[in-house]
Amino acid sequence: MSTRNKEKLLIGPRVRRLRQSLALTQMQMAKELAISTSYLNLIERNQRPMSAKVLLRLLENYEIDLTQFSPDNDIQIVRELSQIMKNPTYQGAKISKLEIEDCVSASPDFARGFIALHNRVQDMVVQQSLRDDPLADRDKVEILEEGSGAVEAVRRFIHAERNYFDALDRAAEALADELNLADRQPNTALTDRLRSAHSVQVRIVPAEILPGQFSYYNPHAKRLDLSENLPQSGRRFRIAYQLALLEHRELIAAQINKAAFPNAEAEDLARVSLANYFAAATLMPYGRFYKAAQDTAYDVERLTRRFDTSYEQTAHRLTTLQRKNMRGVPFFFIRVDMAGNISKRFSAGRFHFSRFGGACPLWNIHACFQTPGETIPQIIEMPDGVQYFSVARAVLRPEGAHGQPAQMIAIGLGCELKNAHHLVYARDKLDGVATPIGVNCYLCERPACRHRAHAPINRKLKFDERSRDQSIFKFEP
Repeated sequence: MSTRNKEKLLIGPRVRRLRQSLALTQMQMAKELAISTSYLNLIERNQRPMSAKVLLRLLENYEIDLTQFSPDNDIQIVRELSQIMKNPTYQGAKISKLEIEDCVSASPDFARGFIALHNRVQDMVVQQSLRDDPLADRDKVEILEEGSGAVEAVRRFIHAERNYFDALDRAAEALADELNLADRQPNTALTDRLRSAHSVQVRIVPAEILPGQFSYYNPHAKRLDLSENLPQSGRRFRIAYQLALLEHRELIAAQINKAAFPNAEAEDLARVSLANYFAAATLMPYGRFYKAAQDTAYDVERLTRRFDTSYEQTAHRLTTLQRKNMRGVPFFFIRVDMAGNISKRFSAGRFHFSRFGGACPLWNIHACFQTPGETIPQIIEMPDGVQYFSVARAVLRPEGAHGQPAQMIAIGLGCELKNAHHLVYARDKLDGVATPIGVNCYLCERPACRHRAHAPINRKLKFDERSRDQSIFKFEP
């Protein structure tokens, strides 16, 4: 939305697309909104602003979400497009920010499609850079390319839904209420449900029976085996996961059908992801969890104790609090191993993750391995100027036996700095200096970074035999 019109709600193209999607003529919609056809015509051509009164009628009549017309959505797209236009590839176009704002206002779907296309091209360039790098793990790149279709399709699907699935969340909350999980031991209640409703027996078995596995469901024997290596939080999660597939497979299938995935592999991955979502929503039902998160100022440690869940499960659940009229802070979530590999990432906001090459080494998601069990806060700033408040904590996964060291992973959780005042971790820390970071070295355009490991793919390099800079990769900013 153009800055010149920021005081007025000029949303004509969006109103026109809504009307056309409902197969309404201007005369029909104008009648339902109690305005003249000529006035609606002026609104659709952005020659008149949308008044608050007419906007309320629009929302009531067609049961749409106000966020569809929120300027914040446009601001995010404008920022992403403006950043993309700094790429040397587009410099000859000389597109002003004002033109970008007008384009986003008139055709937000086209703008999103262009951003997705640009990001896909960048992914391909990074893949090629990794393949050509003799020090890169080329086998891993090939595996990424082979499996990225299904994985990325599901990630895009989850991101498009803002990591929230209302029908599944409400069904899980209803199950939690029915089983009275607020007062009963979840393990007992969930196990009883499997036995009474589905004749499925839950067994805790020696690790040798399930080598390399934590759980296995045998539909013929009507038995769910759980490894003794699983902690209590993992056991109840697997039981809730199985209940999701037994009781709400059709509900999950409806979500998958709506997504129109490109192949069976993506559908299978989406089914697992949505069943996991249901499990978390059962153990941390929306209403109770949302209130607890508000009451504790999003204290992950306290929430883990209150709901008897793991730190990772709890932090991940915080990213899903996006129910209409009961939204939590829009968090992003990331899981990183000690080698810097990103194995899990979700965002209810607009934080941009890297698909290849790891995360920026200046982000404390890496440093927290030095102090496991301690939550480390940090203010970070991305190249587009947006600042975030993040916390990182290294945690141990206790699954295993003697001779099998527990896996240590880092969990990062964060939000835009403007929302950080809601967090217990941000008290007395919002006046700190932001650390400038990039998406990763391949995509970062910050010059003279001593931590840079790879050359940026979007800049022409310069080498000077007479000097040695902090980074060997010198380029114009």
